[in-house]
Amino acid sequence: MEKIKAFLQNCPKQNNLGENITLVGATKTVNAQIIADAVALGLKHIGENKAQEFNEKYPLYPPATYHFIGHLQTNKVKQIVGRAHLIHSVDSIRLLNAINAQATTLNIKQNILLEVNIANNQAKHGFLKEELFDALSYANGLQGVCVQGLMTVLPKCENKDKLASLCLQMRELYDIIKKDNANFKFLSMGMSGDYLTAIECGSNMIRIGSLLFGERHYG
Repeated sequence: MEKIKAFLQNCPKQNNLGENITLVGATKTVNAQIIADAVALGLKHIGENKAQEFNEKYPLYPPATYHFIGHLQTNKVKQIVGRAHLIHSVDSIRLLNAINAQATTLNIKQNILLEVNIANNQAKHGFLKEELFDALSYANGLQGVCVQGLMTVLPKCENKDKLASLCLQMRELYDIIKKDNANFKFLSMGMSGDYLTAIECGSNMIRIGSLLFGERHYG
């Protein structure tokens, strides 16, 4: 618990633009009791990567704000919509349609972020830069979703200048879209290995796992 307490105390509270940072604890493989302990220490936002794990833990969660931050398959949408406050990883029109259909059935609006493949990596999920504005226009026309910002998974990169360039491209996209989208609040960018660079370049939401909960053991 000392590791969690220290990170909560020392994590930057604002980005380079003076915006407050939302810290999402990435709790993949972390058991519900440790999550409860982290919430008791002051962690307010919890993010799960897997639909099955989210649902197994859901009845055990303490009061907090719950996010879904991993890749979401369309056949798992019913397990997440209406339970997660914010789905970060909406990466295709097909997934948008599935989320919208389930949210409409439940008569709710599901908060989402559009995932951007900013590094144009064919092995990763997300909309390419040139696809993003059409995807946003499409999403804004759906009854059951509310787009609240953008998300990206940054590539592993030892070149800080290159990493910063990708982060700044994401911030530029966010700022352009935010001008005409009042619901835009979040740029979810940065994890344990790159969150400081992300914050320096305008991220206002970070997803932190190992620096809070230790290295993962997947067995």
